[in-house]
Amino acid sequence: MASEIKFGTDGWRGVIAWNFTFENVRRVAQALADYINENAPSDEKGKMPKIFVGFDRRFMSDLFAADIASIFRSNKIDVTLSDRPISTPVAACLSLSKFWMSIMVTASHNPANYNGIKIKLAGGSASARVTKDVEALLDQNSVLFLYGQKAEQKDCSDVYFKYVSSHVNLKKIKTFKGKVVMDYMHGASAGYMEKFLPEKQVIALRAEHDPTFGGAQPEPVEKNLSVLKKTVVEKKAALGVAFDGDGDRVALVDEKGTYLTPCIIAAVLCDYLIKNKKLKGKIVQTVSMGYLLKRIARKYEMLFEEVGVGFKHVAERMALEEVAFGVEESGGFAWKGNLPDRDGLTVALAFLEVMASTGKKASELVAEVAQEYGASVYLRKDLPLSKPADKAALTEKLRKKMPKKINGKKVAELSTLDGLKIILENDEWLLLRPSGTEPLLRIYAESATKKDTLALLEFGEKVTAPYLK
Repeated sequence: MASEIKFGTDGWRGVIAWNFTFENVRRVAQALADYINENAPSDEKGKMPKIFVGFDRRFMSDLFAADIASIFRSNKIDVTLSDRPISTPVAACLSLSKFWMSIMVTASHNPANYNGIKIKLAGGSASARVTKDVEALLDQNSVLFLYGQKAEQKDCSDVYFKYVSSHVNLKKIKTFKGKVVMDYMHGASAGYMEKFLPEKQVIALRAEHDPTFGGAQPEPVEKNLSVLKKTVVEKKAALGVAFDGDGDRVALVDEKGTYLTPCIIAAVLCDYLIKNKKLKGKIVQTVSMGYLLKRIARKYEMLFEEVGVGFKHVAERMALEEVAFGVEESGGFAWKGNLPDRDGLTVALAFLEVMASTGKKASELVAEVAQEYGASVYLRKDLPLSKPADKAALTEKLRKKMPKKINGKKVAELSTLDGLKIILENDEWLLLRPSGTEPLLRIYAESATKKDTLALLEFGEKVTAPYLK
C-alpha cells in the first residue's frame, strides 16, 4: 500500500529513504504534472507556460529534482531544471515572472535526514487550495516516466539577484562600512551576501557544501547560533546574520552578540518602513508572533490581523489584500513591493539599509523600539511528541483546562485560530501548538521580562505534560 502524502504548512516533507523515497517523489511529480496540465493557462497559440525545478544542498536533492523534471518532460511540460543548488527565494522569484510555477526540492530547516517539496506560484507559497488539489490527484494516473526525457539545465539565479538589487537601496547599503558575519549553516544560500557587500566586509561561517549540516539542524534559532554570536563579538562585527538550509528564514545578532527575536526584527523593519517609506496597508502576522506589531498598528492607525502559522497564510493575505507588512515567527518577513514570500537575503539587506540610513548600531535600533513600544522577551520551547497530535482535539482539551488566571494575571482572551493562544490582560501571551511539519509540540511566550516569559513557558510545559506521553 502506498504511503500517505500530505502537504503541511509549507510543502510536503519526509524522512529520506523512509517516506521521502524516489517512488513517492515520482507519485507527487505525476500529481503535479496532472495539476499543471489541467490548470496552467496557455497562450493564444495554445502553448503552455514554463515550469522551473530547483533544489537545495540536501542529500540527493539534485537527483530527486532531476526525476521530477523528467516526469514533467514525459508529460509534455516545458521545464527548466536548475544546474546548481539554489535558495528557495530564487525559486519563488522565478515563479513571479519567468515561470508559471516553481517546484523546490528542500526540507528547509528540518534535520539532515529529511527532504521535501515546496510549490511556488506567483512569487509565493501555493495556497491550501492548490496543495489539496495536488493531493487529490495523487495516484489518479500512473507515473509517466519515459526514458531519455532529460530537462534543460540552466542557472537562473541572476533573475533573483537583479530583483533583490532593485528592491533594496543598494546605494545606501554601500555606505555601510562595518563587518558582517554570515552563518550560512551549510545551506543553499552560501555566498549570496558576497554578491552585495565587498568580500572583505563579510566573514563567512559554515559556507561549505555539507549535506549533514555539520551534524546540526540548519534552523536559525538562538540555540543553534552560539558560534555566530561568539564570532560577532570576537571580530567586532556590526551584525551577525544566519540563513536556514534553503535561505528563506533569517536570524540576526547585534554587535554585542545578542540574538534578535523575530518580534524585534519585525518591529525595527516595520516601524522604519512606515516612517521613512510611507508604507501603508494592513499589518499581518502569524498567531505565533507577539504584541509589538499590534502596538505599531495601533499607533499608526493601521489594520492588524493574525493568521495561522505558516507563511503561506501571510502570503495569501498579501495576494488578496493591501498588506503593508507580513511576518511569521520562524524568521519569515515580507512587505509591500517585494516577493510575497520569505526571503532571508532581502531581510538582512533591509536591516543593513536601516543601520546605514540611521547611522545607528543594531542594539540602538532595538533600544529605540523598546522605548517606544515596550520591552519584548520572546522565547519558544519545542517538546517531542511520540506521534503527530490531532491539533483540533488537543486544542479543545487544553482550552477546557485553562484557568482564569495564569501566574497571577487574568486571562483576557483565548484564541483557537491555530493551536491555543492565551492572551493575558497586560498583552503577555502563551501559545500551545503542535507543529505542522515535525512531531513536536511548540510552546511560545512573550512578556516584558525574561523571568515572566520563562514562567509562562513553564506553565505551558506543565499543562501540556499529560498529552506528551
